[in-house]
Amino acid sequence: MKFRYIKAPLQRKSSIFGSYVLKPIIPIGLINKDRSLGFAALIDSGADFCIFPMGLAESLGVTIDKSKAESFAGISGEPSKAYFADLTIDIGGWKYKTSVSFSSDISPRGYGILGQKGFFDIFVVKFDLKKEEIELKTH
Repeated sequence: MKFRYIKAPLQRKSSIFGSYVLKPIIPIGLINKDRSLGFAALIDSGADFCIFPMGLAESLGVTIDKSKAESFAGISGEPSKAYFADLTIDIGGWKYKTSVSFSSDISPRGYGILGQKGFFDIFVVKFDLKKEEIELKTH
């Protein structure tokens, strides 16, 4: 499967990037039983696991089990909590079951994160920034 990088506009023109930056953001589907929704997700090789805003869990009818919590810290280093649940991810029509997390510390206006567990352990990922293309292959 191939996807195009997203041209994310910058609020101010940058001397390094110009007026936009290319990001490896792809459309995905999240499925829980009879509910599904589409969402944009950033492919992040530095993320330990897949994580999405807590509001998506509510929209999908996911029951949050507080005993399945993990602490994590993003770029700021501030500790946060993520709660895990099993669901299905649809990427380019290819569906697979995995464990993803939800957190109230992820902006509902941002992107989901596709990380090591739940994405990179499923796909071989090739980033080609010059061609502005991301290629995914299953193992």
